[in-house]
Amino acid sequence: MSELLLIDDDQELCELLSSWLSQEGFQVRACHDGASARQALADEAPAAVVLDVMLPDGSGLELLKQLRNDHPDLPVVMLSARGEPLDRILGLELGADDYLAKPCDPRELTARLRAVLRRSHPVASSTQLELGDLTFSPMRGVVSVDEKELTLTVSESRLLEALMRQPGEPLDKQELAQLALGRKLTLYDRSLDMHVSNLRKKIGPHADGRPRIVALRSRGYYYAL
Repeated sequence: MSELLLIDDDQELCELLSSWLSQEGFQVRACHDGASARQALADEAPAAVVLDVMLPDGSGLELLKQLRNDHPDLPVVMLSARGEPLDRILGLELGADDYLAKPCDPRELTARLRAVLRRSHPVASSTQLELGDLTFSPMRGVVSVDEKELTLTVSESRLLEALMRQPGEPLDKQELAQLALGRKLTLYDRSLDMHVSNLRKKIGPHADGRPRIVALRSRGYYYAL
């Protein structure tokens, strides 16, 4: 049974989602502000976090930033009642694995959670991927550039692995989304693009300045050799 930490100040919504997710086999612990959420995370890290953008004692985005520093590989799904594009972009830039606008369908949230949990526990591979000065060990979940280790989120790790396994070969966005996010992209969904942008910033360009990950307009991406 996967333990989830649900962080939202809407207690009625928390009760609804907790009831639904419990029936789906999850063990849910709910917190209604940032302070209690930080304490819960300090006590024991859950399998995944569902985090609202707006909290009574601060921004959920600030809590996400702290989460990424303390628990870089912890899957996080963001919620927002406002559904503003800027909230979505900021959440993904700060390392959220996925994002849903409220009110959300509990079935959709369940599907997103299962997808991020599957990606956080991939089938172990003994093959270390190496392209120039960049290496990635799927078994250890460790990425290094020029022997310097990097911290990636679950989605970024899955994305990098997919691109490195087919270097120089374009992968369309829907294929990459299925491999990295565990779902198809919806209309106007830029989640994949934001994860690619974050990954590019972390791994940087090749030593000669060429980008490692190249975009093909309206098509997808590939890892450049």
